[in-house]
Amino acid sequence: METLPELLAGVARGLFPPPDGGVTILPQLSRRDAGVLAFTAHAVVVTDEDPAWIRARLAALDRDPLAAPLHPRFLTALMDRTGRTAETVDALLVGAPLPGRPAMELREIADTGHPRVVRARARRDAVRVWMADGGVLVLGHGLGGRLEVAVEVGEEARHRGLGRALATAARQLAGEPVWAQVAPGNARSVRAFLAGGYRAVGAEVLLSATGGSTGCSGSCS
Repeated sequence: METLPELLAGVARGLFPPPDGGVTILPQLSRRDAGVLAFTAHAVVVTDEDPAWIRARLAALDRDPLAAPLHPRFLTALMDRTGRTAETVDALLVGAPLPGRPAMELREIADTGHPRVVRARARRDAVRVWMADGGVLVLGHGLGGRLEVAVEVGEEARHRGLGRALATAARQLAGEPVWAQVAPGNARSVRAFLAGGYRAVGAEVLLSATGGSTGCSGSCS
């Protein structure tokens, strides 16, 4: 069976789980790593819970089996069983690393109380932070060890393409695939990452033991 890092590495290269309507259940790599990932006609549940219980709960839903893993009834049952809270169901995007250095001026900082950074440090390892004029870029290792990006643009700097520039800069700083979790309703953020060369690969909801949210839920353009 593939491990979670192997599965994610494959998706980053365009190799997806088979679109067979199935559900893969993978163990957590840490206490933090838990959630549900949905790809085309295949879902992945990351949990240390009994696989038989997971499959029984999914089968009990009188719903389209392709939609069942992200259905609120299943997620509620999983939260009740694990004592975790669900974060938002995010669109999942990935961008390949880019050569060269960012064209924009960025300065890396060691510490900040910015809310975006505080949330990232609660959910990611080896977090690094760069500031730009009007924005912030955060990179850190999250689910399955993947490199995740979050960007935020200040109100005064919107409508200048800064979100797109920050998303692109993350790919130049990374040296490996960069993953973005974006709330689907945040169309501004979705557009920024798509314009920055990221591609949509699925959807996911993370189950947190501490609450809160991840990804680019703030303004990114």
